[in-house]
Amino acid sequence: MRAGQLACLAAGLTITTTPAFAAGLEGTQIGLVWALPFFGLLLSIAILPQLAPHFWDHHIGKLVGIWSLGVVGPLWLFFGIGTTADALLHVLVAEYLPFILLLASLYTIAGGIVVVGRLRGTPALNTGLLAFGTLLASLIGTTGASMVLIGPMIRANAHRRHRAHVIVFFIFLVSNIGGCLTPLGDPPLFLGFLRGVEFFWTTRALFAETLFVVTLLLGLFYLLDRFWLQDEAAPVGEDADEPLQLRGRINFLLLGALVGLILVSGVWQPGVLAKVGSTELKGQNVLRDLGMVGLALASLWLTAKRNRAANDFSWRPIIEVAKIFAGIFVCIVPVAAALQAGGAGPFAPLLAIVSQSDGSPNPAAYFWATGLLSSVLDNAPTYLVFFDLAGGDPGRLMGPLAATLAAISTGAVFMGANTYIGNAPNYMVYAIARSAGVKMPGFVGYMAWSGAILIPIFVLVTLLFFR
Repeated sequence: MRAGQLACLAAGLTITTTPAFAAGLEGTQIGLVWALPFFGLLLSIAILPQLAPHFWDHHIGKLVGIWSLGVVGPLWLFFGIGTTADALLHVLVAEYLPFILLLASLYTIAGGIVVVGRLRGTPALNTGLLAFGTLLASLIGTTGASMVLIGPMIRANAHRRHRAHVIVFFIFLVSNIGGCLTPLGDPPLFLGFLRGVEFFWTTRALFAETLFVVTLLLGLFYLLDRFWLQDEAAPVGEDADEPLQLRGRINFLLLGALVGLILVSGVWQPGVLAKVGSTELKGQNVLRDLGMVGLALASLWLTAKRNRAANDFSWRPIIEVAKIFAGIFVCIVPVAAALQAGGAGPFAPLLAIVSQSDGSPNPAAYFWATGLLSSVLDNAPTYLVFFDLAGGDPGRLMGPLAATLAAISTGAVFMGANTYIGNAPNYMVYAIARSAGVKMPGFVGYMAWSGAILIPIFVLVTLLFFR
């Protein structure tokens, strides 16, 4: 259940969005103290599941409610009931609802895909599985790909004495970096899509950086895996391999239809169907949301129950993630407003850190600031902060500031791999591997791996792409 909760949290952390700046909520009138509930909630998400799992499991809703009231109450008091209600209504109807529907759809569809069979974990096979999982992560999300492939990866290497490195690289590639090529891959990228970033912009703009990092990691893994295999005895009773098979392949068609829905919602403009307060319900978004519900129901109907049983599929994780992100969307409202104020707002010092002497954005600074915070906090809200800090205008960020948006995007996705808590699939994979008998490094030990392998690669990324 712990793995399932963290898996769904990451699938939801395969998708999130930014509460819009409420009209009448003046960012220059908001101080840094308004950000305390937001960062308090993020710290709760990062720390409590590891330090107090029992307390976290039983009191998630209460904690989210307390942090949310820390925003709603002061907003009501200082800005009035009208502005507060309109801001919350916009968040729930236009932002949170599409987010949770996409999250639930991806979780449901990916939960029907199962890989069965067993192969021998040779360096070539392991590298091939990592490469396949890396590609799959951009199609069904880092959580979905991790859920589908971690079992086969562990089974393929069950005979190996040295296998912790296999799981570490799995976390690097499948659970994080592989999700960098489409908005479905990792939360920050879908967030950007909902803010106006074109669907295939991520593929075009981030392809070179992703290919560079993935190629280095796959090559390094192959060499390390060959080195550690040299002093291991040949496996006994493993002469015949059972080929890997995919069950629930119909779900790949449903995933393709889901991508189609999202693409259509980005180009088809039928106009506004209705208004809820000041929030407009646009036809393309209504069609997209209803279509996602339909595809999730189709997956439940078309997928054999044994597939979901093999994946330990449960609805409890999606319910808990819905609670967590409801709090995130509410708590970030005043933070987004303050960031919109730019140099006139309370985040002016942070803006100065990531800006060059002439006031223009510094892509290298954005890459490292976004990435380092994403290593210890959730990468989706971190992306929100720096997206808005860079101006929040998708047109400019895809145009003259494209390097800045690429730095924010890759920083959030790549550096989620730096710690076990940087992205939810990380801890999920760690927990599953430990339960299967793999001697995984602890929190600090894992950071030694990421520090020795990933940080030098990220330095090269900075020098090659963000100077």
